[in-house]
Amino acid sequence: MKAIVLAAGQGTRLRPLTDNRPKCLVEVAGQSILARAIASLETAGIDDIAVVTGYRADLIRAIGRPTAHNPDFATTNMVHSLMCAREEMTDEDVLIVYGDILFHPRLVTALMADPAPIGLAVNTAWRALWEERMDDPLSDVETLKRDERGHVLELGKKPTSYDDIQGQFTGLIHIRAEAMARVLEFYDSLDRDAEFDGKDFRNMYMTSLLQAIIDGLMPVKAVLVDGGWMEVDEPEDIGVAEAHLHELVP
Repeated sequence: MKAIVLAAGQGTRLRPLTDNRPKCLVEVAGQSILARAIASLETAGIDDIAVVTGYRADLIRAIGRPTAHNPDFATTNMVHSLMCAREEMTDEDVLIVYGDILFHPRLVTALMADPAPIGLAVNTAWRALWEERMDDPLSDVETLKRDERGHVLELGKKPTSYDDIQGQFTGLIHIRAEAMARVLEFYDSLDRDAEFDGKDFRNMYMTSLLQAIIDGLMPVKAVLVDGGWMEVDEPEDIGVAEAHLHELVP
């Protein structure tokens, strides 16, 4: 099992904390988000970890983990960053990890235990934490709808009500080795001139690629977890994360 952490972005909403360091190196209770992600992965038994860099790549390289680099980080999005690490996606299972999240190792364990070719960790207990972070959680979250078999039907859209949200995608994706070649072939087949949820090909959101896979390639499983996850987007999130740190990290 290999983990690829997508950490190319600066994180402008976290300024001034990210004026001179990438978002993943912002500290929560004395340790960077990236260090805490690596600790969670290692606790779950994954030590083969590569990091996709972009802004201030030198600071991430200094950590000593293998890296791939997205030189166009300022004008592209997460899918493009992931494909910069394409040589890491060969003949083994891959766990894709957003670089701005805190997550408990049990989320990784749950993903690895599920036999689905593609699985997403989906948090069903997200709302209480989001209500601490903001006055109107509905303005920040995205849709996630699933069928009776647990397959994701829709994700990444703007919800009209809480009925559109059967959990939140956490930024943890497990792709088994037998599915990876098909996923990469499918990505290569996409129209470079098309728009994906209003974005051009190089700026495609990860949720847009996942939706395209759901609609045109294969089912994607929602692996349900109860808490143990938070994204860090704004300076105020750090205090909330620190208050709940025992729930989020090993």
